[in-house]
Amino acid sequence: MKKKYESMTVTGHVESVEPESAKMILKLLSGDLFEVFASCTTWYEVLRNIGDENRDRVKELDVKDVEARLGKRDEAPDKAMWDAKRALMKYLRPDVMVSIRGVYSENNDKSSFSARRVVLMDFEPRAYGWERTHWWLQQIRTLFEQWLDVLFEDKREITENDFAYFYRTNIDFLGGKTSNDTQECATLSRFLYGLSSSYLLTGSDRAFSASKACATYLINAFSILSHDHMYCFWKFGRRHDGKSSMDIMSSQNEDDKGSYALYEQIYALAGLAQYYRITQDTSILFYITRTINSFEKFFRDTKREGDPCFQGHGGYFSHIDPITMRPDADALGKNKMRKNWNSIGDHIPAYLVNLLLAIDPVPKSTSNDGSWAKMLDLCRTILDDCVDNILTHFPPTDGSLFVNERFLADWTPDHDWGWQQNRGIVGHNLKISWNLTRCAHYYCYLEQQAHLDGNKIKERDYQERAASCYKTARLLGNNMDQVGVDLVRGGVFDALERDPSNGMPTEFAWETTKDFWQQEQAILAYYIMAGVDEALPENSRYLELARYCAAFWNLYFMDQENRKIYFRTTESGRPIVQEGFGIQGGHAIAGYHSFELNYLAHLYIRTFIPQSGSSGDSFCITFRPCKSELKTLNVLPDFFRPGDLKIMGVKFNGLPQAVSDEHRFQIDITDLDEGGEVEIEFLALRPSARNPDQILKARSGIKGINFSK
Repeated sequence: MKKKYESMTVTGHVESVEPESAKMILKLLSGDLFEVFASCTTWYEVLRNIGDENRDRVKELDVKDVEARLGKRDEAPDKAMWDAKRALMKYLRPDVMVSIRGVYSENNDKSSFSARRVVLMDFEPRAYGWERTHWWLQQIRTLFEQWLDVLFEDKREITENDFAYFYRTNIDFLGGKTSNDTQECATLSRFLYGLSSSYLLTGSDRAFSASKACATYLINAFSILSHDHMYCFWKFGRRHDGKSSMDIMSSQNEDDKGSYALYEQIYALAGLAQYYRITQDTSILFYITRTINSFEKFFRDTKREGDPCFQGHGGYFSHIDPITMRPDADALGKNKMRKNWNSIGDHIPAYLVNLLLAIDPVPKSTSNDGSWAKMLDLCRTILDDCVDNILTHFPPTDGSLFVNERFLADWTPDHDWGWQQNRGIVGHNLKISWNLTRCAHYYCYLEQQAHLDGNKIKERDYQERAASCYKTARLLGNNMDQVGVDLVRGGVFDALERDPSNGMPTEFAWETTKDFWQQEQAILAYYIMAGVDEALPENSRYLELARYCAAFWNLYFMDQENRKIYFRTTESGRPIVQEGFGIQGGHAIAGYHSFELNYLAHLYIRTFIPQSGSSGDSFCITFRPCKSELKTLNVLPDFFRPGDLKIMGVKFNGLPQAVSDEHRFQIDITDLDEGGEVEIEFLALRPSARNPDQILKARSGIKGINFSK
């Protein structure tokens, strides 16, 4: 093209530096080498965390070394360019990861790229700011403090009345009120998840105060119990009508209008399940179990004699009519007798993982009626059903690299639904990859339990389940590497055509934008897959992908001035705030995905990514069990395999306690019968750890998995 000029961003690792010619060679995630020139207006920064100060601590160069390569400044014909070359020599060296925004120029057969803003990922070579011990702790604290300040006007102790009066789903770009004062239940529950995760990581009393008030308000304002208290549904939201609050029962979102959408009911449990992990408050568990009962009764496709609607194809219908309470009502329109990713897969991250962490192993209590074991069996059954359906029906079989996301009742893929048509969502593919890896870790744990029990049939079944989960997770992760990851700038794209017709590997459904929640799925998917097996040939690639996605998140989704997260950016990281994307607390934001990322990225990096120094491999989680019948507390932070972690220390209300078994993640809290704070310090274990025999023994149950298949 003639005289083409544009601002462009590239991200990569420095391959080589030539200060004399003010040039560097950058190696991109695609493997391509890209020539970059520095100019007298090029400036350098070190990546900052949200709300952070200047982190530039790059060491100054020895004057003799500089003059040996560039000559003396006083003798340079262009002193400004001499300074530019010196800065290039100071900041850049091979293997340093940088993101560069500059000016790309093209004229006929000539092109060049001149750097303007160069951001280093850390002030030390071969380091990444977000893999330092404090990074995600600082980010989650900054975010939740900002959210609470904005919503509750700097209140330190938050009450149920505060949520009733102040909380609203929609707040504007700067955190101010909008004309829409609706309080959406599923969004409020997501916020509760974020507050609870903040407490788990930081132990902040303010986060706990807000979590407790939020959980109380959520239940009192939005739950709907059946006449016999066996089932619980959740209102869509509440809105002030000028005199009082008006309940909104069915969904108001365009895709789900007038229905009970299962994913909204599922996400009503997201915050409650995470909060229950902290407190073991059985009054919270009451609503969780009754909601699960409603999933099984009204949404699950099980064979029911005399009812042609329920044929027993498995899984869950995506919508039911709030009047007839059936999935085959004509009033549902395009959602009649449908299943989708959200109605199947969202059970796992929203509540199943955290609920299973809380009740497996079965808690010890003063009650011995077997109810805990029954609940555990039900949760495992739901997990197995969801995983089996994902493995069986979602992977592409039509030549596409994307999963099928929508189905008819009999699991026939539906490529004609609404806006989605035959399109894939990159974030959904990576969310499946991430959660299948988590489930595989859990099946490794169950395999070990079956092995210890001498049950060879269950042992083999769990081993096969784990292997299938790992295999499909890698398949989808590899597929998205081919078509969904931005190999020039990092991060992942949004909606793509499942079957490109443009002659390119990737065809965009709309524009080349990136959404914040999809970056979260990518970061978590690639970091957890990088920790599956250090010997896997894909491991280094997964780690590389994780780092490039984390770099894009921390570079371009951080609103430094307002200490919040942008919803959407361009492919180069420019924030998009038009068309409602400037809303800070909208339906899809809610402080959920960003807090989930902070919480789990911290755990995965500390557990799976080797750190410098022994202290870098440890982390702490804080619980606050209330006074109850329970005498034990399950403390495993997420689905990890046997041998991934051990307990280094336990404190009750600040006082150290003896650790009877560092590999058992159910601790006795009998001495904490009045409730209180429980701090657990974990240490990551790896094949390169000091005591490999101990790890091999702990992982004896997964030694039979052939990860290469």
